Amino acid sequence: MKYIMILTSVLMLAAGLSPNADAAAWNQTGDVPELTGSWSGKLAVGTVSLNLTFNFTEGTDGTVACTMDSPDQGVNGIPAEVEILSADSLKISVPAIGAVFSGAFGRASGTGALSSVSGKFQQSGASFPLELRYGKPIILRPQTPLPPFPYETEEVVFRNGDTVLSGTLSYPVGYNPESSAQVPVVLMVTGSGQQNRDEEFFSHKPFLVIADRFARNGIASLRYDDRGVGTSTGDPASVTIQSNTEDALAGVRYLDSLGRFSRVGVLGHSEGGTVAFIIGGKGAADFVISLAGAAVSGKDILVKQNKTILLQSGMPEEMAEDYCTVLEDVLEYRMRNVRPGEPVRNAGYILDSLAKPAGTDLPGAARQNLETVLSGSDKWTDTFIAHDPAEDIEKISCPVFALNGSLDTQVDADMNLSALRSLIPKNVKSVIKEYPGLNHLFQHCTTGSVSEYGTIIETISREVLKDMTDFIME
Repeated sequence: MKYIMILTSVLMLAAGLSPNADAAAWNQTGDVPELTGSWSGKLAVGTVSLNLTFNFTEGTDGTVACTMDSPDQGVNGIPAEVEILSADSLKISVPAIGAVFSGAFGRASGTGALSSVSGKFQQSGASFPLELRYGKPIILRPQTPLPPFPYETEEVVFRNGDTVLSGTLSYPVGYNPESSAQVPVVLMVTGSGQQNRDEEFFSHKPFLVIADRFARNGIASLRYDDRGVGTSTGDPASVTIQSNTEDALAGVRYLDSLGRFSRVGVLGHSEGGTVAFIIGGKGAADFVISLAGAAVSGKDILVKQNKTILLQSGMPEEMAEDYCTVLEDVLEYRMRNVRPGEPVRNAGYILDSLAKPAGTDLPGAARQNLETVLSGSDKWTDTFIAHDPAEDIEKISCPVFALNGSLDTQVDADMNLSALRSLIPKNVKSVIKEYPGLNHLFQHCTTGSVSEYGTIIETISREVLKDMTDFIME
């Protein structure tokens, strides 16, 4: 799920870039070592630990080309340039993210063979130690199911106007179309930010794990690529919470049109959970599962989210309180005075007019971040902060399973579940549950920090998988 916060040493990577076919101009001196292949290391950025990999290839003319991967973030093939390669050192620049790595070669004692490249990774004025060793990192994700599967899947497409959405329809083990009246189906809706059908994040594939669990227990599912992702069409820049809802509704209509299933439900994570509430309020689903879907306004979610993350990062409480006070005013200003996606001119002047009455004293980096939020032009953010799901939730008549992790730092469990308990109409089949020790991805964790997501090998709690399965089948 997206969040707006002060940038506390987070590596910023550019996705969707193609590898650079040609090596850049570079300086080669002396007898240089053989680099061909992949060299990887762990970068400690604040509380975040990220694997980085540099891939080297040598052309017929002896020049060396390079790309960079950030496997934890699912970003591969970022063009890089080998600027210096000598007998004892290496310098690589990564223009797309404004980064440079400079290192010295280490050699094995006795043989003198190249064993490491130790140096510094620099970006946005910050410098971090990084040691590279030969090979690619092994990222353990033991819950990711691997073929062959004991059930059938089908690649399908459905449309929302001109937008074509591609997905995977998984049938349960032993599915028989003639007895489809006994088989429920679930449409899966991802969280905010354009994601693929598996909701892949930090190499985790939660929707694939859920679909596999369902298929092995008598439940069909459809998961799809968001607009502009994978094989789905559409412009990601035009996405709003409303367009995401319309895409999901098109998926529900598609499943209804097949006539193969007894009940059609919606399962959503984070923003997808909020979309599930909207669809439930429209009476378009037979049941709803909301994994940390927001039950309060997007503005309230972001303000609470920022305060939690800033305190967790070590910011003094008074400063975090001041930041969030002004952030709330900034979001209110955009809601009341700016059309979704329109930039704000004179953002610095407007920010001063908002901050001074509040009597806040913010450091330069915090103020700069607030000015960026105020002057931003992201349509999704504007529509999300303005959306209050209360009216949708109050209209839901179908069974609802709403759950949060107690250590969720992105959608606060206490605030969210309290709102849900007061809003959801009485239904003996509905369940609202808080899971102790789980984060926003429903992993068992220590702090709930976003920085933990990629370091945890569990993709999603087995208890959550069981409870969702039981809810649907019961």
